[in-house]
Amino acid sequence: MSKKKISKEKSIQHAKMTTEIVISLVLVGACAFFIRNGLNHTKKIEPSPYVEQKAADIEDPTATTLPDPNQTIYESLSVETKSKFRGDLILVNKEHQYFGGSEDLVSITDMNYENEIDCFSAVDSTYTILRQVYGPMTKMIQDFYELYHNDTLLIYGSYRTTDFQQELYDNDVANNGGEESTRVAKAGFSEHETGLAFDFSETENNDYQGTGDFEWINANCYKYGFIVRYTSSKEKITGFQNEPWHFRYVGIPHAYYMDSNDLCLEEYIDLIREHPYDKLKDHLEFSDDKGNDYEVYFVKSDDGSDKTTVPVPAGVRYEISGNNVDGFIVTVYKGQKPIVEETPTKTFEDTSEENTENSEDTDSEETEEYNEY
Repeated sequence: MSKKKISKEKSIQHAKMTTEIVISLVLVGACAFFIRNGLNHTKKIEPSPYVEQKAADIEDPTATTLPDPNQTIYESLSVETKSKFRGDLILVNKEHQYFGGSEDLVSITDMNYENEIDCFSAVDSTYTILRQVYGPMTKMIQDFYELYHNDTLLIYGSYRTTDFQQELYDNDVANNGGEESTRVAKAGFSEHETGLAFDFSETENNDYQGTGDFEWINANCYKYGFIVRYTSSKEKITGFQNEPWHFRYVGIPHAYYMDSNDLCLEEYIDLIREHPYDKLKDHLEFSDDKGNDYEVYFVKSDDGSDKTTVPVPAGVRYEISGNNVDGFIVTVYKGQKPIVEETPTKTFEDTSEENTENSEDTDSEETEEYNEY
């Protein structure tokens, strides 16, 4: 091959390579132009001054938040405002009237007969008491009997009608020659009208002073939900003289606290009022001598409405009682599940007006022997 021909081929290759380099440079320059132009037209978006800037929380789908087992969850319960005049903790005294009616009463002697109880008695079958009081009253007397084998206890005062209470009051005024009775509560202002109270006597001496064997009852009645309502140390507060025979049902938690802290019912009602629901960390909390834990708080009644909203714990046993003054008392049985109420297997029904008339006639016979009201 001649040198001239080889030189021509090299020239062609050189020209081809030069052309490719030029085209590549043009393409690189064009890309750079478009990229720079795009960046020049890009505007930075500033954060809004009206939105608080926070780091985004990224949830871990595997994480589990466990509820605090010690935290009480409350829910709202609507109750009749007028029900503040009902319940185991109603305060009935010379200043606060009881607005009675529709009491669930049972005959003490009839219930004793049905349940084969023979360690105590009542004057006759017309002596009645609230159904929920009969059980703990009977249990207390049975335990007393097992200790002392003393069957002389007699229920000598129990539920009274307003009419009979008025009769007692009028008789006491007439017998003592005064304008007012200093021993008998006026009609409407006696605990006996609630069915929550009863009086002891005994069949040997017809007198009960809470001494001797009976001292055990007065010292241990709180274990069954009862208090000795009137004592000499609280006479200025209650307005009544010492009456060791007069017992009032308030429920075990409250009877325990009152006994342990030497409080009468008036003092206890005032104390609970100082622990309103709104102050969640300042509810009244205590444990009894059996290790049961309680929480008690007060809810003021909405007297301008037919209904009052009462906060109650969810999934926990609780009870609501009016205080017969200005609101409701909620008792929480901490750690206990709600109780499912069952229909009583034994009932007593007053089936005739004759029973009521007999009750008034029989009760009037005890007027002269009463020293407690």
